[in-house]
Amino acid sequence: MQDILHREAIYLWYYFELQLRQILPYWALGIVLGSVVSVFVKDHIHGMFRSIGNKKLGILGIPIASIIGIASPLCMYGTIPVAASFSKSGMKDDWLAAFMMSSILLNPQLIVYSTALGSAALAIRIVSSFVCGIAAGLLVRWFYQDKPFFNYTGFDEPKSHDVDPNLLLRLVKNIGRNIRATGLWFLLGIVLSVVFQRYVPAEVVSGLFGESEGFGILMAATVGVPLYACGGGTIPLLIQWLADGMSMGSAAAFMITGPSTKITNLGALKIVLGVKHFIFYLVFEMLFSLLSGWIVNVIV
Repeated sequence: MQDILHREAIYLWYYFELQLRQILPYWALGIVLGSVVSVFVKDHIHGMFRSIGNKKLGILGIPIASIIGIASPLCMYGTIPVAASFSKSGMKDDWLAAFMMSSILLNPQLIVYSTALGSAALAIRIVSSFVCGIAAGLLVRWFYQDKPFFNYTGFDEPKSHDVDPNLLLRLVKNIGRNIRATGLWFLLGIVLSVVFQRYVPAEVVSGLFGESEGFGILMAATVGVPLYACGGGTIPLLIQWLADGMSMGSAAAFMITGPSTKITNLGALKIVLGVKHFIFYLVFEMLFSLLSGWIVNVIV
């Protein structure tokens, strides 16, 4: 019995070490890039968005807002106060919807993490996040043109943690906060992927999420709701699932419902949306993820 347990421990450690060596460089690079953007570029990105808001671009501002949302390194609790300040300066809710929606789904750090999935999955993640932001902005523009969609009452510009006068120390502290915020989830994701690799047959994953079953997209979208905790933590899982036969469409659905229904994001959004608009948001996200997964499977 001891020999069996010892041998099993060796197998698990082998898989863990192998995946750690494969994914760690992407995670580390994402941490550094995310901190560089946050420390040196964030204010310029938000300042550019605020300046664009003064121009009469109309509907053309929605795709711009979606791009800037992806470029913003803030989490949702940081994005909402920034969006509140944009709103106070006169920016319309359709632009803000596009900005916040794409910001929920993607950021520079997660883009780097996602390169570990391969170029196809990375391109799908970027395009779907961009289009989702545009779709959210258009819906708000069409149905809430003369009515407020968000309620930013009580939100002020967030206090920046990047205040050290020494730029190098400011960057190092930001990297430390990023490691503390994502490191545990990153390791947990590798552990879960090792468990799947060792104990879950590939045909089970293929049967649940495979491209031969349209049901697989629905399963992936549904699994993304409770399982997603951190972008870096789900990358090892997606790598393993894709290797075991998960369709690219199912992966796309998971990458949309995961961050959009992350519990901390939902808690923040509930505050500014209210019950009715919050339900609209959940329905929109599920429908968009299912449609995106279907389109990706048809194309890919």
